[in-house]
Amino acid sequence: MKEKFHLYIQELQNTISSKLEEIDGGAKFMEDLWERPEGGGGRTRVIENGNVFEKGGVNISAVHGELPESMQHYFNVKDANFFACGLSLVLHPKNPMVPTVHANWRYFEMYDKTGNIVDQWFGGGQDLTPYYLFEEDAAHFHKTCKAACDQHNPSFYSDFKKKCDAYFWNSHRNEARGIGGLFFDYCKATEQMSMQNWYDFVTEVGNSFLDAYVPIVEKRKDLPYTAAHRKWQEIRRGRYVEFNLVHDKGTLFGLKTNGRIESILMSLPPHVQWVYNHNPKSGSEEEHLVEVLKKPVEWV
Repeated sequence: MKEKFHLYIQELQNTISSKLEEIDGGAKFMEDLWERPEGGGGRTRVIENGNVFEKGGVNISAVHGELPESMQHYFNVKDANFFACGLSLVLHPKNPMVPTVHANWRYFEMYDKTGNIVDQWFGGGQDLTPYYLFEEDAAHFHKTCKAACDQHNPSFYSDFKKKCDAYFWNSHRNEARGIGGLFFDYCKATEQMSMQNWYDFVTEVGNSFLDAYVPIVEKRKDLPYTAAHRKWQEIRRGRYVEFNLVHDKGTLFGLKTNGRIESILMSLPPHVQWVYNHNPKSGSEEEHLVEVLKKPVEWV
């Protein structure tokens, strides 16, 4: 399974990065191959200062070795080895009318000291973070997510949307990071779902990403915007940074397993503001976004 999924994310990385370069029409992804001293490595691809994408990354990694003691406590195991591979992407567009997007699809195995698999699971998802809310864009993103889920189980969309809304929640701000999407983790074999079934589901979601996001980018990337729009984008980006550094489990796992810092922190936007006690004007588009983020919305 690990070889098959590793091959899949390599192919998906090529498909996604090629399409994004086509949309941008200017910047190209720079590629950085790296190795992890303890075992494994990855292929980081970053795009910067483009016509459409101010900064973004589409990264894959496959790492293995002894599970660090701090993560042994987290998983409640002792003397375990692990293998983890996945694709993680974040795109921060230049135009404030285009939302930031994040996606991740991953596979994990854990072994005892004799090399036997003692646990294995899939995880991942995709979610949207707008700065100006176009409700038809939110509906399109969620409809695409639901269509991918419905191919495998009619309850998946509802279940994984709720988990996404709960996970991407800035509890210290009492607001969502964005308008959600899908989040699933610890997807293990059961009587209803084999690991092959989970592989089929996760790859279905991965294959849906471009359909979910690209039409939104193409619709909004050439809309006019002002310096005030840009300032609001940078303030909201601050909330994105706060979530990634305070709450995100993927960031924590990467830091705890001696992951590559440049690849882990590539998700952070290049221009961000923290304005003291900032509140949007009453009745403004900015206030409308903040109000929506206070409570999850059923977009489909």
